[in-house]
Amino acid sequence: MEAQSMTAGSATATTFRWRRFLVVAGPGLVVMLADTDAGSIITAAQSGAQWGYRLLALQFLLVPILYIVQELTVRLGAATGKGHARLILERYGRFWAWFSVSTLIVSCIGALLSEFSGIAGVGALMGVPAPVSLTLVVAMLLAIAFTRSYRSVERIAIFVGAFELVFLLVAWLAHPSLREIGAGLVSVPLGDPQYLYLASANIGAVIMPWMVFFQQSSVVEKKLKASDIGAERIDTAIGAVITQIIMAAVLIATAATLGKSGGGQALDTVQEISAAITPFLGQIGGNVLFGLGICGAALVATIVVTLAAARTLGEVLGVNHSLDHEVSEAPWFYGAYAAALIAGALVVASGVNLVTLSVGVQVMNALLLPIVLGFLFLLARGLPEPWRLQGWYAWFSGSLIAATTIFGVYSGLAGLWG
Repeated sequence: MEAQSMTAGSATATTFRWRRFLVVAGPGLVVMLADTDAGSIITAAQSGAQWGYRLLALQFLLVPILYIVQELTVRLGAATGKGHARLILERYGRFWAWFSVSTLIVSCIGALLSEFSGIAGVGALMGVPAPVSLTLVVAMLLAIAFTRSYRSVERIAIFVGAFELVFLLVAWLAHPSLREIGAGLVSVPLGDPQYLYLASANIGAVIMPWMVFFQQSSVVEKKLKASDIGAERIDTAIGAVITQIIMAAVLIATAATLGKSGGGQALDTVQEISAAITPFLGQIGGNVLFGLGICGAALVATIVVTLAAARTLGEVLGVNHSLDHEVSEAPWFYGAYAAALIAGALVVASGVNLVTLSVGVQVMNALLLPIVLGFLFLLARGLPEPWRLQGWYAWFSGSLIAATTIFGVYSGLAGLWG
């Protein structure tokens, strides 16, 4: 009888933990799905087309650093109940707060242009003019924000971002050769400036300033506590693995098709990428599935980028910046959100080179790493016990952050100068 009671109690505790995990989970998965945005997808596609499988290993090497960076935002948000910009403001003053926010704004502008370019490109594939597709998307995203519920926005973002999983099917349809993958994994031309430029772009495609700001503010807005850190770490780890599998799938799909000859094919638009892989994958794989994946990636990233920018400006200005507030209670927040969407759509409607823009934006993100990750590391070192970054893990994470930052900046500059 006692054993039955203990078993029942254990089952109840397990059920409760899973229920709590499902309540807590979300910020990590959303930010990771947004991480595989239109610009990142284009960067991975360009990597496979130009270098075959030679940049594939980097996708998996970035999983631990991606997790470490985003896990620190979880600690900061749950342990302090404050957003990233707010903590910088309180600890280092207004100058450094605005300095860090400036890096965020620059990154967000580049990301928004990249996302809208991707959406316009998918619309063109379907015969829809850019002004029409962008107007529909902006109207939809404004409607999502005006639900005034973070949980609703989170669910919508996860649903939309799930369309990125079609890239796994696209990679399978490409029938990659395991022998060629193995050969590509051990062939790393570190002396080639063009290779280094795309390596830097891939690093910047995975670790972006707006991800740090968004996940920490989402943890705060979702009212997660220090007791929820364990569950949110799992959420973040799952997301980190999924996003890099998607990046790898895109690279494999283009490497197995366009990269076989090693011709270094340059592609300028979504339509050109789709047209180039369609002969290998068929109309469904090269056009419909690729378009769905790009659209899902761009939409979830647009939600995240605009929320990150609007929330962060609210934090620094000291005004309401939550989806739980009425429009009249948070005019700066909703105004910044709407203005970013409309301005981005107007610029892209005039015509932008997607691939050049996307890869350039990712390299810019890599060059911003010293600022973004520097503040993140210092803030985590200043947390109270037991959440402070310390001991062997501090040395390990600090070394990994430093190595990634140095290589990202070096390869980016080497590619630009080369």
